[in-house]
Amino acid sequence: MSAEPIATFESSLDEVGVELVRTSADQFESALTPLLDAPAVGAPLPFENVSLPDAVETDPEVAELEAAKTGVTVAGYGIADYGSVIIQGGPDGEEPASLYADEHVAVVAGSDVLPDMDATFDRLAEDIRSGAGQAIIATGPSATADMGALVKGAHGPVEVTVVLLEDR
Repeated sequence: MSAEPIATFESSLDEVGVELVRTSADQFESALTPLLDAPAVGAPLPFENVSLPDAVETDPEVAELEAAKTGVTVAGYGIADYGSVIIQGGPDGEEPASLYADEHVAVVAGSDVLPDMDATFDRLAEDIRSGAGQAIIATGPSATADMGALVKGAHGPVEVTVVLLEDR
């Protein structure tokens, strides 16, 4: 994991109002637990030796999604110079868990932080060629000024936290 994209990612996240929590696989649960407001929903994580605590419902019904305060998902990768994360759609429900709850916690491996949009488009093209479905590029909390004043959380989470797994 290169230090430069990670430092840029951290700075860019700060600029868009997103907290970055750095952790290792063995400290993951203790780093995640304080970020969870119950009820919490999420999608299973694909990282070795990393799983969500029992407090996170990983097979939520629609009513559980609607009631969730925290949604935890994997971010396929991060975009360092924008402070964005890529949430890839899939059968595990990453998209709904990232959009319904007022708080979204995105988990990304340090090795999956890309430096810029050029690298991101290259990676997205690879994903599409390999059969991956859609992806959401999420940058910070949801916000709109369509009706005048800026409103956060109008179309998604009010708060976003990125958990960076440093030892993958």
